Amino acid sequence: MDDPNKTILVTGGAKGIGRCIAASYAAVGGNVIIADMDRDKGREAEKEIREQGGQAFFYALDLADCSAIDDMFHMIAERYRGLDILINNAAITSHKPMFEMSVDEWDRVLQVNLRAPFWCARQGAELMKTKGGGAIINIASTRALMSEAGYEAYGASKGGILALTHALAITLSPFKIRVNAISPGWIETGDYAGLGQEDHLQHPAGRVGKPGDIAWACLYLSSEQAAFMNGANLVIDGGMTRKMIYSE
Repeated sequence: MDDPNKTILVTGGAKGIGRCIAASYAAVGGNVIIADMDRDKGREAEKEIREQGGQAFFYALDLADCSAIDDMFHMIAERYRGLDILINNAAITSHKPMFEMSVDEWDRVLQVNLRAPFWCARQGAELMKTKGGGAIINIASTRALMSEAGYEAYGASKGGILALTHALAITLSPFKIRVNAISPGWIETGDYAGLGQEDHLQHPAGRVGKPGDIAWACLYLSSEQAAFMNGANLVIDGGMTRKMIYSE
């Protein structure tokens, strides 16, 4: 990030990858807004950043509610007078056999994982236009490129994120707003128990990913050093999607 006074919105910033992204922007001087529905974790993340000398503000909302998203952006406009960087990170996972999934469960995943990033981009771009440009980074997934059974809704939402990314990049380029995606692979966020050496060694990089691997990529993509990157999808998976697997 080139200007330490920029305002950054990180959705799903209360824990995991999003929390690391929020802390990383705060560490380089950004004014960070953490948007999440987990009030306890959100306040904890806000407090942690402030105790380390950073600027953070937690905003609680359900991203499936577009009116709540509108209210958040009204707050950002009044409190921060604009927005420079939007990280669409929030997502929910549904691992369920397709024959057992209800329409409501399918819709919930698509509302949070795909509709909300579009609506945040729409509202965020309005604020970015007033500042002469900005950067939007959509956190997709390698599940947009490969699959396992039971992840139809999640995979569809992340595939949609990749298409949304290049569509937004074209639409917003006249306003000097760049839009890129990051597709993380297996990232250790504390949600996995009992990681073994075999889990690390199945990655060509020799380990599973860390939240910081994604945070550094966000800092790069939103900087002037990445000015020629637009509409791209940066796969960060330790080489897993490039590894051929044969049966014995």
